[in-house]
Amino acid sequence: MLREVTVKNGKLRGLPGTNPRISVFKGVPYAAAPTGRNRWRAPQPCEDWEGVRDCFKYAPISVQDQPGVGTDVYCREWHVDPDIPMDEDCLYLNIWTPANRTDEKLPVLVWYFGGAFQWGYTAEMEFDGEALAKRGIIVVSVNYRLALMGFLCHPEITAEAPDAPANFGLLDQKAGLHWVKDNIAAFGGDPDNITIAGQSAGGASVMQQLTCPANKDIVKGAVILSGMIKIDNESADIFSPIDLKEAERRGQAFFDFIGVKSLEEARAIDAFKLRDLYGKYSEGTAEDPMAGMAKKMFPIMDGVSFLGDPLYRLSEGNCPDVPVITGYTGDEFTFNGINAVETSVKTAVSDAIVSDKAKGYGRKFYTYCFDPDIPGWDDPGTFHSVDLWFWFNNLPKCWRPMRGRHYDLARIMSGYLVNFVKSHDPNGKDDDDVTDLPLWTPTTTGTDNFNEFKTQA
Repeated sequence: MLREVTVKNGKLRGLPGTNPRISVFKGVPYAAAPTGRNRWRAPQPCEDWEGVRDCFKYAPISVQDQPGVGTDVYCREWHVDPDIPMDEDCLYLNIWTPANRTDEKLPVLVWYFGGAFQWGYTAEMEFDGEALAKRGIIVVSVNYRLALMGFLCHPEITAEAPDAPANFGLLDQKAGLHWVKDNIAAFGGDPDNITIAGQSAGGASVMQQLTCPANKDIVKGAVILSGMIKIDNESADIFSPIDLKEAERRGQAFFDFIGVKSLEEARAIDAFKLRDLYGKYSEGTAEDPMAGMAKKMFPIMDGVSFLGDPLYRLSEGNCPDVPVITGYTGDEFTFNGINAVETSVKTAVSDAIVSDKAKGYGRKFYTYCFDPDIPGWDDPGTFHSVDLWFWFNNLPKCWRPMRGRHYDLARIMSGYLVNFVKSHDPNGKDDDDVTDLPLWTPTTTGTDNFNEFKTQA
């Protein structure tokens, strides 16, 4: 078992997982702490350390609203710990590896969590990578800066670092990906077989990283869960990226709101005080709780690393010609009985397929709709994100009274994911290594061959 490894910055010591066949390394630094002068700056190289660094627990989560204090479905589902450590020093990743030797060249999955680029963390229980690693892949989850800390823009920031003026959370993700490329062989991984995956804002992050020119030779496959969505009314899409000048204007407005005159002054304010000020700045009203979302800070078009709307760039073929899994949940965002996401995903996929064919690409899209019964007293339906329990095959951690049919579906879905990471095709053997999984045929028009993930009574 690889319980102790050597990476470029020094030695790391991990622990056996719940399954001792798996070695787990939590809280592995991939960049310097983004504090002090490094606040609102591209991630800087991690310093070397002496001796062996213990990687036994998750690092603090990114600065964000305190989780676990509400009564909504997500607080019931996995944001259960209001005392989870949180700190501005948050640029760490986690690794689950089944390798016994460094030369095994196992395929690698790099995971980006979702949460509207405002919330979320790698320590969420549904993201435990052990069950996937058991089936012969290495799983890496990357923490990154969020909200104000990850996406503030300001003319002073641009003047200070015109080569990296914005999108610090995305640059964190990119740095984590490049760290994996440079170091994963020490964990028995294959640096030439890396698949990136994410859900919701994590799915949008996958598109951002896939269309980032600096990553074109690294990514060999992409999994975009509930993230490849084309909104009919683009002007109403708050996630549609704005340009740098508009983002700088909004950053100046925030500085005016908190009463600071310079970047230096803003960097001197305590991170948690800034978080609370940002919350007040972007809060909604009793009449319209979502009104403040337009003031929140998201990825932008910075003109350097992230050059445009990633969905548009993907649909235009401005990214590596790699296979993609993408889809949605049945009750994702349902309004007036109509699930607009179904049409939006199919439109996005169809546009990408048409463009790929025009450019002579052979990219395959494996598309799905996740729509099983979801048990529980709250009768939640297939709400946004509930499929994560199934993709990671972590149903035992869920409070809901899952039955055998749910475990069967989770086995199949996680099997597709593992096969895709291994060969960039979800088809292959079930976990008994004898039985074939049900055939998943690629989509050819954007509306056909959507695999329906349902439970069987």
